[in-house]
Amino acid sequence: MAKAKPKPTNNPRLKLLGFNNLTKSLSFNIYDICYARSKQHQQEYIEYIDEAYNAERLTAILTEVARIIGANILNVARQDYDPQGASVTMLISEGHHDGLPTPKKKNDKESVVAHLDKSHITVHTYPETHPDNGISTFRADIDVSTCGKISPLKALNYLIKSFESDIVVMDYRVRGFTRNVRGMKHFIDHNVESIQDFLSADIKNRYQMIDVNVYQEFIFHTKMRLKELDLDTYLFGEGVTELPPREAKKIRDNVNHEISEIFYGMNISR
Repeated sequence: MAKAKPKPTNNPRLKLLGFNNLTKSLSFNIYDICYARSKQHQQEYIEYIDEAYNAERLTAILTEVARIIGANILNVARQDYDPQGASVTMLISEGHHDGLPTPKKKNDKESVVAHLDKSHITVHTYPETHPDNGISTFRADIDVSTCGKISPLKALNYLIKSFESDIVVMDYRVRGFTRNVRGMKHFIDHNVESIQDFLSADIKNRYQMIDVNVYQEFIFHTKMRLKELDLDTYLFGEGVTELPPREAKKIRDNVNHEISEIFYGMNISR
């Protein structure tokens, strides 16, 4: 039986140069903690975060990530959500635009996605508040996945600094294999012992870090939390000087407890 002829597509094919089957994925969970005493302050904090990390700004951050790792953006999709939160997805390519048209601009109200030829970058945000004790937590999930020679580790420091994070949980994994000219398989094409080795000195000085690595599987995991807890940086709508000492201590304990539970990934009894 003759097979039906496939229908032509409108998407131009990408010419692959120096094809590399290795997939390198860097995933973040980033958390920013805040204390907002009143319901009004909690709502104002959520509105502030929702505006500060809307789809437009997230697109700008991911665009810079693409530039840092040496990728070209092929397509972008972005979306703001009601009551809060935003998502951006990018499809990217490695260092060339062979035969590709320039992506059309999207209306800000539409969803936007950006694409690489073999890679992608995504971010999703999750602002929320505790119903009882005034704690508000902003979470951003970020994934940078590349194939070929480029590595998402190049954008590590920029992403951490862009979100001014209290806690960062990172996973880096290399999958697949590529071959040399003699046909020998290579399951990794760059030296990695720890994600920490790719962090700048100023970030290392600010954070306490823990590694859990599975070297034989090319899986690398690092958790970070700020070493210092300056309560003034966690208060929204008021300062430490406006609080009685006993209340300031209680708030500090609540903030530290929230950070510890997220950092260790478990509920901790007081």
